[in-house]
Parts: sequence; structure tokens; C-alpha cells
Amino acid sequence: QVRLVESGGDLVQPGGSLRLSCAASGATSGFTLDYYAIGWFRQAPGKEREGVSCIHSVEDSTYYADSVKGRFTMSRDNAKNTVYLQMNSLQPEDTAVYYCAATLFYGTAGLSATEYDYWGQGTQVTVSS
Repeated sequence: QVRLVESGGDLVQPGGSLRLSCAASGATSGFTLDYYAIGWFRQAPGKEREGVSCIHSVEDSTYYADSVKGRFTMSRDNAKNTVYLQMNSLQPEDTAVYYCAATLFYGTAGLSATEYDYWGQGTQVTVSS
């Protein structure tokens, strides 16, 4: 079992930046995020959950949705069991609840929510002037 806790969501003005964190823990003290593929998703009111980015379970390769490419950067620190999403040049359309998700998989699991087994509770990002 994997527990994911997101943090870092806030109210920010258009053009601003935020860094989201996703801290992972497991049932045992020796838990590690090694070999877990991670994804970031978001869901705005009245809209379906959208895949934002994902990262390889072992390497640092990442993949982004077109809507955030060039503005968002995903990274992971397995020593801290934490994944990050740096969001720059935020726009009102980025307003949503952001979720991180994980699955035990060698590679990248893609941007489909159905590929992930574990989810955090979400953190609210609001972009407004």
C-alpha cells in the first residue's frame, strides 16, 4: 500500500509560479519510491480528470500534456520519496485540484488515470487576479 500526500497548492496571480510536492510513504519503514511510475493529474470543476505529466520509474525522463509543455517541470527525489511539479507562467485555465498518482511499473505509465493504482487527496491550485 502506498500513501501519497500532495502539498503546495495556493492562490496565485496569472503569470505566477507554484511548486507542488507529493510525499509518498508505504506500509513498511523501508518503503521507497524506486520503481514506481508517477503521474500528476488535475481536475477542474465540471471537467474530467486530465493527465498533466508523468515521470519514469527509474530514469528522469518525463512527459507532458501539450497544455503545460514548456511551463511545467516534473521531477523526483527518491531519497526523499517525493515528487515535484514546478509550475510557471500559470494561467486561469490551470485552476484545478492537482493529484499525484503512482503505480509499480518499470517505465512511464502515461497520462491515463486508469494506469495508476494509488492516489493522493489533491491540492487546490487557483490562478486568479
